[in-house]
Parts: sequence; structure tokens; C-alpha cells
Amino acid sequence: MPRILVAGLFHETHTFLEGTTPLADFQVLKDGQMLACAGDSSPLGGVLECARDFGWEVVPTVDFRAQPSATVEDAVVEAFWSEFERRARPALSAGLDAIYLVLHGAMVAESCLDVEGEILERLRRLPGAGDLPVFGVFDLHAHFTRRMACLANCLVAYRENPHIDGREMAQLAANLLQRCLSTGEKPRMAWRHAGIVWPPTGTGTANDPMKALESLARHLEQRPGIAVANVVAGFAFADTPDTGVSFALAGTAPEEVFDRALDELCALALDLRDRGLVTDPPVDEVLAALTSPPPGLTVLVEPSDNIGGGAPGDGTGLLRALLRHGLTNAAVAINDPHAVAALGNVAIGGLTILSIGGRGSRLDAGPVELEVELVSLGDGRFELEDKQSHLASMCGDVFDMGACAVVRHGGITILLTSVKTPPFDLGQWRSQGIEPTRLSIIGVKAAVAHRRAYDGIAARMLWVDTPGPCSSNLSTFPYRHLKLQAEGCTAR
Repeated sequence: MPRILVAGLFHETHTFLEGTTPLADFQVLKDGQMLACAGDSSPLGGVLECARDFGWEVVPTVDFRAQPSATVEDAVVEAFWSEFERRARPALSAGLDAIYLVLHGAMVAESCLDVEGEILERLRRLPGAGDLPVFGVFDLHAHFTRRMACLANCLVAYRENPHIDGREMAQLAANLLQRCLSTGEKPRMAWRHAGIVWPPTGTGTANDPMKALESLARHLEQRPGIAVANVVAGFAFADTPDTGVSFALAGTAPEEVFDRALDELCALALDLRDRGLVTDPPVDEVLAALTSPPPGLTVLVEPSDNIGGGAPGDGTGLLRALLRHGLTNAAVAINDPHAVAALGNVAIGGLTILSIGGRGSRLDAGPVELEVELVSLGDGRFELEDKQSHLASMCGDVFDMGACAVVRHGGITILLTSVKTPPFDLGQWRSQGIEPTRLSIIGVKAAVAHRRAYDGIAARMLWVDTPGPCSSNLSTFPYRHLKLQAEGCTAR
């Protein structure tokens, strides 16, 4: 029975946000708590299912995960390493056959721009870990680095954005590890940066450039010795040397085969570079055309306050625009625990003046003062309607929005949450008594990942630019560490 050590570290870091992300913001699972994820919709759940089928003895250690947010405090990295090392050392002494990591790949800490690479390097220095196969799964919005490629044998990226395949890719990596254990052939990784940065709005896999790149990657995987061809779209809202588009291969092919494949991927990315440089029209320009809303649901997408990209989710830009243009039968969700708490003594159906949103980003105009009717107060825990969604890749089967309130001002319904909630599942609305298909307009704080939930119910989807920290216009960000020259590595 192969003994496989398993750990998880999952955070997408927006380094341009104010403040830091402390340990208290992380959900921490240890030992048997990790094993309890078996059967759920998360990547970890997928690995554990494979482990059962393959007859592995899983040695769980620790799993740290948090929603996308600001730069991670150094104490988080050290807390993870302390918990991991305390479990890994005795496991290594007793004997292990491999290590499996569930990663995001875009964590940045106060003193470390490449947290995953740092963890891999520390891991390799542990007695008994230097030559073990290291496999795993990661998000395609990672900052994949030279160090990660040099220190891992086979890390597999998600291939879909929205991330409907996080669990599936975790299982692909597990299958490749099983092949390694069965044959004794250890793959190695090769990596190259394309010298390009695309905003999240340019990285959806239903469209070029990502569609064409993923198609080429699947073609390259048919070549002998290339087991995995990862297209890493990168996460533009982090200031690191490796931010941007890169490619990571895994397999046993000769170096020249890897080099040719990386040449092809980089050449195609450069050819399609401009297709990924997406910007959004001003919100007032878009809403001016909706003063008489056409039939069906219009989804207004607000990338600048993209919760899945780390934004606070309390931006008021779209709400203000809906009010300015007098639009009705509309709904928006705003993360504002202060507003929810302020409604605690208001009777259902009662009217009150409420200060809403505008506290999370210096770019926002500030809170909106509105007279609202309280429609409902409720528990924000809901089961995901879509167990194959982008949200499932983050949290499994259930998400908790914290205490929630629904208020109404004129023709606008506002869902207030206490925990910022990526708009990737329609259960967010239905759990609070709002049927999205009966609305004329819904505003979502997202870039691409909402499409899995909304494509099926929207008559049209319009992207709008508002003030916020996740603008698609990357020229507004003060990068200091970013370097955009192509470079490569083949290792192990």
C-alpha cells in the first residue's frame, strides 16, 4: 500500500489591495479533518477519492485556504510550515512513497513573492524528501515560477475558466502519480514565461487566446513523453517577477522535445496577445442603453470589484449607476456586515436610512445612504446548486455568506452579506428568497467565473467599468517587481 503525504495551501493574493491577510482569515484543516473532505466537490475531495480507489494510505497533514484577498502576513506562511513540518518529519522517517499538494499557486506574503516555491524548497530539504515524487494540482491563475518547476515532478493546472474542472484535474494528477508509482518512471517539469500579462477578463477559456492555447496544449500532450501541458494564465493583480502567462510541461520527454513544445506555446500566445488585453466600457455608457430594458435578464458584470480576484465586494459604482439611470427590477449583492448588523432592530417591512458599501477600497466613492425597506434577515449558509462550479473548486459543497439581509430601494433589491461571496452559484440568491430568472437586471462582481452560473439564464451579458481594485486596465497598477522577458527551466 503506497503511503502518500497530502497537504494543501490555497490563496490568490492581490498585492495592490490595502492591508494584509492574517491567519484568522484562513480555514485550517488538520489530519482527520482533511480526510472528511472525501467525496465532496473540492480538488482535495477528488484526490481522496482516487486514493481510495488506488489503495493508497493517505497521510494527511494540514490544509490552509482563504478567499482571494490582500498580501498574506508572513505569520501565515510560518504557521503553515510549522504545522506541516511537525507532521511531515515523522511521516518521512516512517517511510513515504510520494507527496501530493493541493495548491492555488498565486500566494504572495509580506517577505516572499513566491510562497509555493519557498514551501517546495523547504520540503525538498527535509530528510527523506529530496527524491520523492512530488505531484499536485493548481489553479491556472497561478504565478508559476522557475523554482516550482525545478522542485516538483508533476503539477497539473486547471484547464477551464470558469474552474469547473478543479476536482477533475486533481484526479488527473493523482492518476499520473499512480502511473509513476506503478512504472517507477518519474516525470520532470519544464517551464517558460511568455512575457505577457492578461487581466482576468482576458483569460476565459471559452474564447481566444485561452481557447486556442488550451487546444494546442491538448495536441502537445499527444506527443511521446509529454504527459501534461499546462497553460498558466497568471493572476495580473499581483506584483511579482513571475506574474503573467507561462507554460509548464511535465513528462519524460528529452529536453529538446520540451523546448519545441514551449516554443510553439509562446509563439501562439504572442500571436494572440492583443486578444487577451480586454478593457471594459464605462458603466454609464452601457446603462444609458438600458433605460428601457429589453426582454430577458441582463447580467451586468463589474470586473473592477471582482470578489474572485480579491476585491472587497462592497463597491458602490454599479449601485450608484443603477440609481442614476432609474433602472428597476434590478438586484445587486454587496458585502457589508456593518449594514447587516444595523438592520438587527428593524422590523420586516420597516423603513430605515441605511449606509451601504463603499468601505473596502480607497478607489470607491464611499457608502451610499439610502432609505430602504427591510425584506428579510437570514442565515447565509447555502448548498451549492452546481457541484462542478468555480465556487466548488474553492469550498466544496457548501458556502456560508454569514448573516444576510435583503433590502429594497425603489426598483432595486440589494442582497447584503457578511462574508464576501463570489457570484458563482445561483443558490446565493435563491437561499435568500430571490429568484434570479424573474429579474430584468442582475449586477455581479466578477470577471469570467460567474459565467458557469449565469450563461444559462442570461439573455445578454454586458461588462462595465466602475471604480475598484480589479480594473481590467492593467496600466493603472504600480508594478515594481514585474519583469516581462521570456525565460525557461527544465529540471528534475
